[in-house]
Amino acid sequence: MSTLKSNMLLLLAAAIWGFAFVAQRVGMEHVGPFTFNGVRFALGSLSLIPLILYSGSKPQQTSHRLKEVSWAGVLAGAVLFSAASLQQIGLIYTTAGKAAFITCLYIVIVPILGIFLKQYVSTGTWFGCVLAVVGLYLLCVKESFFIAYGDLLQLGGALFWSVHILLIDYFAQRVDALKLSLFQFITCAVLSLGTAFWLETITLDGLTGALIPILYGGICSVGIAYTLQVIGQKYSPPSHAALILSMETVFAAVGGFLILGEILGLQEIIGCVLMLTGMLLTQLQSIQSAVQVKVGEEFNGKGG
Repeated sequence: MSTLKSNMLLLLAAAIWGFAFVAQRVGMEHVGPFTFNGVRFALGSLSLIPLILYSGSKPQQTSHRLKEVSWAGVLAGAVLFSAASLQQIGLIYTTAGKAAFITCLYIVIVPILGIFLKQYVSTGTWFGCVLAVVGLYLLCVKESFFIAYGDLLQLGGALFWSVHILLIDYFAQRVDALKLSLFQFITCAVLSLGTAFWLETITLDGLTGALIPILYGGICSVGIAYTLQVIGQKYSPPSHAALILSMETVFAAVGGFLILGEILGLQEIIGCVLMLTGMLLTQLQSIQSAVQVKVGEEFNGKGG
């Protein structure tokens, strides 16, 4: 797969996720956060089964690969459950646009976590982190100098999304993408539904009222978008993928405005601009390096 196709898959995933913030807020008018996540990830799991059966697998590799991909999926699914739960609960207390911007701090956190993987962090990245933190302050902190509860939950979720991106980057190179998606969705669905039965009341009326958001969240946001992420990250480094996926903030803000009538104040808009600038700066060096490599490859190809 070419880099362009990989980037387009990741951008499509970002668009689906951006509008999913709106669906998630609307859905929780009828059901609890764990119920919503549990049902939509269960639907996402079911939507992948026909694709997996259609793609098939080599019999001699099934036993070994199945064990490998199942463990990878359980680990990724546990992290996904933590991230999705914090995000979903946080959406009860904050807007879809703000939630998306805070969630996309993973674009800053991913390269910082790379330090522990012995990856170099440039000066531009650190400067971008400072801008992002200042932007986060303007977006979330009110006159009384405290961060809202919902925004704090989204911030915790951003850390887990960052870990999830790094896990997917690692496993996508080693196991089947569709099966990895299936096992992580099943894990997240089981954990979410188990928590929902314990903490929430699940009713048929509630599920019926949230039907359209759940269908969008399950089939599009989970079944399609997360699979696009896994496939796209096979051919894109994690920092580059994080940059493209962060475009979900734009789609979420547009969807929140058009569908929910959410409007950000001047301070919040400035905060969003600073966060977006900081996010882009953290990726500047990797983008320049990728361009240089691409130019070098084309030059050598023509020279040959």
